Amino acid sequence: MAKYESKPVAVNQPVEVLFDRFSDISSFQKRIEEIPAEHRAKMGDVTFESDAICINTPQVGQLKFQVVERTAPGHIVFATVGSPVPLSMIIDITATSETASTVVTAIDVEIPAMLRPLIGGKMQEAADKFGEMISQLNGAL
Repeated sequence: MAKYESKPVAVNQPVEVLFDRFSDISSFQKRIEEIPAEHRAKMGDVTFESDAICINTPQVGQLKFQVVERTAPGHIVFATVGSPVPLSMIIDITATSETASTVVTAIDVEIPAMLRPLIGGKMQEAADKFGEMISQLNGAL
């Protein structure tokens, strides 16, 4: 497995509030529609269901990430459904104060070592974009 971790992103929300938002992530769909078009375009084609995130990409097609683990107060794991390559996205939320948190996202993917130089940059970019998307949906600083 190769792990690609985002830069920490500050979010102006308590860790408990952020974690609670992942009990039904379909509410993020409304938030996406409120984001300015130029920011939405950077996110790509993303939709939210109650326990899943669906991402459409021209290169891969649709990827569906289902919530497979929630550990309070700030650890959520998504895993791909029906993907030929095992892939998971991990969200770790850490309280920095009573009213703010830091979010770090990671992508864990099973790829052969010889392909890592070719794919690693895109996986790192995806991890960073995922962290940015969570911060934008939750009121980043």
